[in-house]
Amino acid sequence: MTKSRYDRIEQFFRSHNKLFFFVRIIYKFSPYPVYVAYPLLHIYLIWQGRYAEAVRFVVVPAVTFVSVTVLRMIINRARPYEALDINPLIKKNKSGQSFPSRHAASVFIIAMAFLYVNVWAGIALFILGIIMCASRVLAGVHYISDVAAGAAIAVILGIFGFYII
Repeated sequence: MTKSRYDRIEQFFRSHNKLFFFVRIIYKFSPYPVYVAYPLLHIYLIWQGRYAEAVRFVVVPAVTFVSVTVLRMIINRARPYEALDINPLIKKNKSGQSFPSRHAASVFIIAMAFLYVNVWAGIALFILGIIMCASRVLAGVHYISDVAAGAAIAVILGIFGFYII
């Protein structure tokens, strides 16, 4: 993304108040259904007596979260609002650690867990994850490559952790 491209995006959303409001709402609230659904999945697995799966559904997301956290500390990529000197739609005070997106990795590893248990719930969370990732790019806090890498890491670790092991 270039400064001029993001400036056009920013001007478009700021000139369309309802769309701007919508992006801010999606940005702020889209992670919550995922983070509420995740413990409910654990409760469901325990209620079903699927204890080994319940443990795996803690370990695989934890490994994903830690892996992405360490990777982003090592890479320490500047965020778009830092590198491009843009006026982001959503103000954030964090510097660096943009790549890969931890939000994207979290939502997609949880979607992978749900996909393992219920295909339709997993697909719904994948769709929500795509929407959340788009809002983070539109907000100016991540590049497309940040959210794509976070999602890809989560899907790869999810396939390995839920389907291969």
